[in-house]
Amino acid sequence: MFKGNSTIVDEFILLGITDNPQLQIIFFVVFLIVYLINIVGNLGMIILISFNAQLHNPMYLFLWHLSLCDICYSSAIAPRMLSDLLSESRTISFPGCTTQFYFFAAFVDVECYILAVMAYDRYVAICKPLCYSTAMSRSLCIRLLFGSYIAGTANAIIHTAATFSLCFCSSNIINHFFCDLPPLLAISCSDTHVNEFLLFAFAGFVGMSSLSVILVSYIFILTAVLRMNSASGRLKAFSTCGSHFTGVTLFYGTAIFMYLRPSSVYSLDQDKWASVFYTVVIPMLNPLIYSLRNKDVKEAFRKFIKKKLKTVLT
Repeated sequence: MFKGNSTIVDEFILLGITDNPQLQIIFFVVFLIVYLINIVGNLGMIILISFNAQLHNPMYLFLWHLSLCDICYSSAIAPRMLSDLLSESRTISFPGCTTQFYFFAAFVDVECYILAVMAYDRYVAICKPLCYSTAMSRSLCIRLLFGSYIAGTANAIIHTAATFSLCFCSSNIINHFFCDLPPLLAISCSDTHVNEFLLFAFAGFVGMSSLSVILVSYIFILTAVLRMNSASGRLKAFSTCGSHFTGVTLFYGTAIFMYLRPSSVYSLDQDKWASVFYTVVIPMLNPLIYSLRNKDVKEAFRKFIKKKLKTVLT
C-alpha cells in the first residue's frame, strides 16, 4: 500500500533469535521444554491453591494471580517464538503485532503491582501479626487485585495506542522475536521522543512505585525480624519472605535493564537474550521458587497427590 512517497506497513517481519538452522532446532527444543514447565508449574500452582483449603489465605490468593499473569504474558510470546524457530516465514500482521504487544505489556504491568501487593501482605503478616486477619480482609485483597488489573491494563492501552499510531514507513523488519517497544521504535519513521517519554514516565512510574512499596515493606520486615528474640521465629520469617524476594530480584532486575535505559544504549541483538530470560525463563522459575521454598505449598502438594492416588486406587 502506498501513500505519497512512503509505504504504509500492514505486516511486520520478525528476525527471531537466530538464522542458524542447527541452533534453531536446539533452541526450539530447549524453549519448548521451558515453556511446558512454565505452563505445568503455574497451572499446577493455580489448581493446588484453588482446591486446597489450607492455602485459602491472602498470600496464596496473590500467588494464584501471579501464576495467572506468568501464564498469560509468556503465552503472548512463547508460542509465536517457537513457531518462528521452525518456520521460514516470520511475518506477523499489524493487528497481530498490536495484540501481542498489548497482552504482554498488560500482564507484565499487572505482575509488577501484584508483587508489590505480596510484599505489603508479608509486611502486615510479620510486623502486625495480631491485626493480619482484619488488615488483610478478603474485600481489601479483592480491591488490591482489581486495582492492579485496572492500572496494568490502562498503562498497556496507553503504550499500545501511542506505539501503533506511529508511522512505520522505512522498514517493517523487527530485529527481535516479538513485538516489543524498543525494536518497534527503532524502525519507526515518526518522531519517537513522545513515546520514549511515555516509556520512562509510565513504565518508570509502574516500576518505581511498585518497587518502592516492596523496598519499604522489606525495610520494615527486616527491622522487625532483627528485633525478634527467637532464632526459629527469625528463620521462619526469612523463609516466608525469601521466595518472594528472589522472584522480585529476578523480575525487576531484568525489567529495569530492558526498559528503563536511554534509547542510545539499546543493543537489540544483546537485548534479545535478556528478553528470553524475561519472557520465558522467569515465568518458569516462579512456581519452582514459590513451591520449593514454601513448606505449606509442599505439604499441600503431598496431600493433594495422596488424595488423588487414594481416589485412583479405590
